[in-house]
Amino acid sequence: MNAPRVLDRYLAQHEAFAGNGGKVAPEWLRVMRAGALARFTELGFPTTKLEAWRFTSVQPIAETAFAPASEASGELPAGKSLERLELCEARRHLAVFVNGRFVEALSSVAGLPAGVRVGSLVGALAREPELVERHLARQALLDDNAFAALNTAFVHDGAFVYVPEGTVMEEPVQLLFLSMPGVEPMVSHPRSLIVVERMARASVVETYAGHGDGVYWTNAVTEVVLGDGARADCYRVQRESERAYHVATTQTRQGRDSVLSVHPVVLGAVLSRHDIGTVLDGTGGKCTLNGLYLLEGRQHADHHTTIDHAQPHCESHEYFNGVLDGRSRGVFNGRIIVRKGAQRTDSKQTNNNLVLSEEARADSQPQLEIYADDVKCTHGATLGPIDEKALFYLKSRGLSPNEAQGLLTYGFGAEILDRMEIVPLRVQLERLVRARLLNRARGRRAA
Repeated sequence: MNAPRVLDRYLAQHEAFAGNGGKVAPEWLRVMRAGALARFTELGFPTTKLEAWRFTSVQPIAETAFAPASEASGELPAGKSLERLELCEARRHLAVFVNGRFVEALSSVAGLPAGVRVGSLVGALAREPELVERHLARQALLDDNAFAALNTAFVHDGAFVYVPEGTVMEEPVQLLFLSMPGVEPMVSHPRSLIVVERMARASVVETYAGHGDGVYWTNAVTEVVLGDGARADCYRVQRESERAYHVATTQTRQGRDSVLSVHPVVLGAVLSRHDIGTVLDGTGGKCTLNGLYLLEGRQHADHHTTIDHAQPHCESHEYFNGVLDGRSRGVFNGRIIVRKGAQRTDSKQTNNNLVLSEEARADSQPQLEIYADDVKCTHGATLGPIDEKALFYLKSRGLSPNEAQGLLTYGFGAEILDRMEIVPLRVQLERLVRARLLNRARGRRAA
């Protein structure tokens, strides 16, 4: 899978990139890109022989000749709009990226508090390179992450969100990443940097979606930095097309008394993988990971999470629910690390899977690594079909089997959605979940 010709393809693409769009960059960034490319060639694409990838094969990605995504115009195809992807409350703070590049004509960033920046990474590199250099590629390390290394090798554009000290963002920021593939398979490498300084607060929604029927691959990396006493609520909605591949890395670092919540929701893509990690690097930090994956057909979704308790008196709570139908497969690997000296850690992790088909499969691996003795840590996982007693009760109240199953399934997903504080987003996701379940019920009736 990692034959020389596969790596040679990306080496050739990088050479063209460095000589064209990548040449206008500061020296430190060019050095970073070169080092990341070298690391990617050393690692190659992961195989199922690696423990972290034994349930997920990326062979379809490795064997597909993806071409770099072309720069898109500021116009959408006829009959297409962003309305279905927008949050009404975030309309004033909407940054749109097409094929990984910022499109000002489709964006609407207005009324930002003083000092707040929302826009493109390219623009930030031009205006304040020192700030970007201080944080870019400092969280998403490349030691064993080939996809993050590849993203860094091609880092060019993506989102930049900066909230200065003491600033409270009342409205959420939406970052919309839209892929518009052509005839040939294409790949984009969007890179996002979110910095929330001391005692500041912000809510950021990342949405990934596609227009068109072509094959494409999104290889995204998001880094989040929280200062002391800061709070960030990060939402991530993956709604890629059914012929898309999606690989993502989200890496965060928290200061003292900071509060972070990450809400990943997976609805699309035929194959997706999301590595989520946070380092609680200051005392009193709190972190919540709250994820939902709703899979059908032959969809495959893999979540790998790492919560690193590097300092004492920190809390983490992790909830992931998966609903699997058809021949889909959901993978969850949750790792909690409690470092030596990180006393009085309070950590809880749960992964629950609702399997609606005999051909669907869920793999769950909760892990604890504890090197301190004064801690409170729990983890657990469940896997199974809908509760027959609950199903019988609802049918006895006049509901059809499909209606009863749909209601119970929706309730299972609502456990995750109810923790989301942005009301328009929660309503939007509830609608999408209901639509998915309705289509499933219709399919069963037709059968």
